[in-house]
Amino acid sequence: MTRRRSSARFFDPTGARFGIPTWPWRMAPPHLRTRRQLTAEGLRPGGQDIAGQVLWNSRRYRCGVRAAYLYDVRLALPKRTPSERQRAALGKALAARRRCPDCGRDAGYVLPRHLGTCLDCADSGATSTRTTLERRHAA
Repeated sequence: MTRRRSSARFFDPTGARFGIPTWPWRMAPPHLRTRRQLTAEGLRPGGQDIAGQVLWNSRRYRCGVRAAYLYDVRLALPKRTPSERQRAALGKALAARRRCPDCGRDAGYVLPRHLGTCLDCADSGATSTRTTLERRHAA
């Protein structure tokens, strides 16, 4: 009974109460999708306005009500694919985040920003606290 009452509370397909068309969880029309659903289908909103929203009760967050915005799949555009130069630049940037400035090796993971070095260098005490603080302020 609680579920039905909350469904009626969020059911506003005309948008008179909430300003935009609103549906309860799992009751939105089939042509409307969230951003994640569009991404899973290889699409993006493509600059269109929000077509509606889904509202549901949540005990996890303080506000109690969560929202997901919906976009019309018929107006969505295909996702853009990066060029080869963009992919190469992204690869270099990600590699730089894995390279330790002290030992110079690729750690195989993104270095923690609060340490500024790989975990092996941080554990061995190869860098003093002063050097780490100087590196942080320089960046």
